[in-house]
Amino acid sequence: MDAYWLDWANLLLRWAHVITGIAWIGASFYFVGLDNGLTPPADPGDRAKGIGGEQWAVHGGGFYHQQKYPVSPALLPEKLHWSMWESYSTWLTGFALFTVLYLFNAGTFLIDKTVFDWSPTAAIATALAFFVAFWLIYDGICRAFGERQNGDTIVGALVFVFIVFAAWLSCRLFAGRAAFLLVGAMMATTMSANVLMVIIPGQRKVVAALRAGRPVDPVHGRRGKQRSVHNTYFTLPVVFTMLSNHYGFLYAGRWNWLVLVVLMLAGALIRLSFVLRHRAHAEGRPVPWEWAIVGTLVVAFTVIWMQPSPSDAAAARAGPPPAFAEVRAIVAERCQMCHNAAMPSKNVRLDSPEAIATHAQQVYQQAVVLRLMPLNNATQITPAERAQIGRWFEAGASVR
Repeated sequence: MDAYWLDWANLLLRWAHVITGIAWIGASFYFVGLDNGLTPPADPGDRAKGIGGEQWAVHGGGFYHQQKYPVSPALLPEKLHWSMWESYSTWLTGFALFTVLYLFNAGTFLIDKTVFDWSPTAAIATALAFFVAFWLIYDGICRAFGERQNGDTIVGALVFVFIVFAAWLSCRLFAGRAAFLLVGAMMATTMSANVLMVIIPGQRKVVAALRAGRPVDPVHGRRGKQRSVHNTYFTLPVVFTMLSNHYGFLYAGRWNWLVLVVLMLAGALIRLSFVLRHRAHAEGRPVPWEWAIVGTLVVAFTVIWMQPSPSDAAAARAGPPPAFAEVRAIVAERCQMCHNAAMPSKNVRLDSPEAIATHAQQVYQQAVVLRLMPLNNATQITPAERAQIGRWFEAGASVR
């Protein structure tokens, strides 16, 4: 019954996390696109009011006229829209989901003893430390170098190097699936911390100064813009890490940390191209698609690099289908401990020929195609055994 309630918590938290994530990412993409798509106002009266940029848009059967005041309007309205709860609710639902799925089951989901053999308590403490340490170091880098000349370039380079190190370290300490997700959650935590600790406090100070008639310190606007830009470049890499746990071939290999880094880099480059696209359209210049092309080529290179060699694929298919007795022996040794009458994980039992036949498609998909099972390869199934299951299924999955 505990597993039943945890599955429901997993589903509902995942659903809520996706919904709030869509709201946050959508708002972020919209405001980044708007900010980069503004053009100088055509009406001299608008320029005299202090409007620095505008955009006309058509959507949903109507026309919209967005305007931006680089400093402030002459009269600050009482009612202001604040974009923050999308961020907070996304992080809260994500952390709750991480707790239910990974922290409550640290011995199963966080730890792969063939990678690093340690206690669940130590693994949980270290996973949480990743969140805190990345934010503190990232924030320190931004504060130390962000205001300097070429500060954005310096900060970007240092943060990238630190992410590479974090990806490498995570894949050396945690199960591959957890390592990928942890790096993404670490970056997502920093994104939300940017909103909570820098962007919103800075905006509140600006609004308070304007309402009190005091001069506005421009540092708040510069810092907020910098962190907002960082957030938009983090977005696609984070989304990739959230999807990666469905594809065991990504995180199960020797060079999993490098796969993680290059595919996150590809996502950031593609996002960069779309950010620059808005500005190019506003300024009447050609769209700089080269960044997206480079990102796409990085993905293509990774696909080719990770492709099994023809000899390996041929070896996997070579030979006649094994007898069911051989397959049953593999299932009994590698799968049955979690899929039996006493513990039918995910309502799947594999402790009889009939049960194996019923779930043959799932066994083939999870153990052979996706290589997700056994989870973290806890039972040390071999490539040859996966190949045997594959040949048996492709030959008709007979249990006779």
